[in-house]
Amino acid sequence: MATTSCVFCGRDSKSIPLLTLAYRDASFNICPQHLPVLIHDPSQLIGRLEGAENFQPADHKD
Repeated sequence: MATTSCVFCGRDSKSIPLLTLAYRDASFNICPQHLPVLIHDPSQLIGRLEGAENFQPADHKD
């Protein structure tokens, strides 16, 4: 499902810059503030982005 607002917080491009990402032949947007959610804790996107339950967080090797 394409959206013109952040998939996490719902803010649109009139209030914050949005990054557009392609997933499952669709486009979705996420704001810079919530990009770390996608990378580090994608489980927070469950119910907001179809298939998010299958995402794995980044594996940090610090």
